[in-house]
Amino acid sequence: MKAVTWNVNGLRACEKKGFADFFRSIQADFFCIQETKMQTDQLSQLQFQAEQEGYFAYWNSAEKKGYSGTAVFTKHQPIAVTMEMTTGGVSNEGRVLTLEYENFFLVNAYVPNVRRDLERIPLRMEWEDALRAHLLALDAQKPVLYCGDLNVAHQPIDLKNAKPNEGNAGYTLEERGKFTQLLQAGFSDAFRVLYPDRTDAYTWWSYMGRAREKNVGWRIDYWVISERLAPALRDCIIHADVMGSDHCPLELQIDL
Repeated sequence: MKAVTWNVNGLRACEKKGFADFFRSIQADFFCIQETKMQTDQLSQLQFQAEQEGYFAYWNSAEKKGYSGTAVFTKHQPIAVTMEMTTGGVSNEGRVLTLEYENFFLVNAYVPNVRRDLERIPLRMEWEDALRAHLLALDAQKPVLYCGDLNVAHQPIDLKNAKPNEGNAGYTLEERGKFTQLLQAGFSDAFRVLYPDRTDAYTWWSYMGRAREKNVGWRIDYWVISERLAPALRDCIIHADVMGSDHCPLELQIDL
């Protein structure tokens, strides 16, 4: 099974930069996107239509126009689709989509950014606790595949300039600690299971200072899986050469 996650930083903008070409070439069973930045009544503005590509499409849009939002395009019709977490969390920003299948759950999330001045850390901590509770409730029923822009570089190996960024958004002790808590609760970072020591492996680059050209990046997009699925992992591929957003796609290959 092949699944992809990608923060497209605005689907309408990404479409103009080759989104459909990559979508068609990768032929994923599941294609999860974050930061759609659009409402479902704006879908007619897209030339790309998932249904015409042979996919079911599920959307969770933010109330605020041009902000946040998630979507999943899948070749496999789910048993159920939900747009909220089990408890708590930000409910009006279109941040979570959960699809249930016979043997697993798929959760696509766009985790809130704490912002440069860190004003959203309290909300982020609440959100992380709610998300972990949501994943644990699902995991008690069947294994979980959790993906998205998680807005955190977990370890120094996960960003180019760790020391100067200590305490900055995306690399605070609070955010990193919540990710550690999630892993300790029975989940695994798929990329690090396969490539524990790989350096210079990033999924996001600033638009400033030719950061992408120089590969001065951060790994903040993830596939996180229930620990018991680790033996089924086949690969986790960072498509750093795919443009269209300040993030790149992350592909999971797993036998389910």
